[in-house]
Amino acid sequence: MKDHETVPYHLPALPAEEAIARAQSLRDRLKERRSCRYFSDEPVPREVIEAAIEAAGTAPNGANHQPWHFAVVTSPEKKRAIRLAAEEEEKRFYGEDGDKPKASDEWLDALSDLGTDADKPFLETAPYLIVVFAQRKGGIEEDGKTQNYYVNESVGIACGMLIAALHEGGCSTLTHTPSPMGFLREACERPEWEKPLMIVVVGRPSADATVPAHALKKKPLSQIASWL
Repeated sequence: MKDHETVPYHLPALPAEEAIARAQSLRDRLKERRSCRYFSDEPVPREVIEAAIEAAGTAPNGANHQPWHFAVVTSPEKKRAIRLAAEEEEKRFYGEDGDKPKASDEWLDALSDLGTDADKPFLETAPYLIVVFAQRKGGIEEDGKTQNYYVNESVGIACGMLIAALHEGGCSTLTHTPSPMGFLREACERPEWEKPLMIVVVGRPSADATVPAHALKKKPLSQIASWL
């Protein structure tokens, strides 16, 4: 490798039994995670959200440019505006505005088991909306000029870590991706070189919350992994 400045890196060695137990314990906790569409307005400590975002900020990323920004929306007025704008896009997606749906018949059929439609009340009810932006430029100094690399891959990994940390903090989450999402840049007052990637809805489930039975169907290990 080329000469570069380094610092020591140490990872405590775990006995095999403890390593297995810890990995399996985390697996079992994450298996309890569900995408929630029925939220209460019960408050969630801000410290939970901050810790989860800090965890997401440690994700591996291209050239260590950390090409992400997490805009945390709590204002009722902003949540209302985001809901109205998102629902307008969703009406076009589902064809609920009287026009031909933007989504293909195949796509709509794939969604039918989840029961989704253009109505998105959770965007107002949940205490937090975390709007995730991918920074196409900026570098580690966020100068708005330096090219960033592997942006979507980096931000995708960070979002996974964010959701895992929020689940560990007792929060329910939902990833919401209205299309197009350009309105989120204006709503969150972000620069033009940032691309809205998703909204992570965060809070506690309502007392009568349910999830689609279809969502419980998970591919087994033998189907999602291979050893070569």
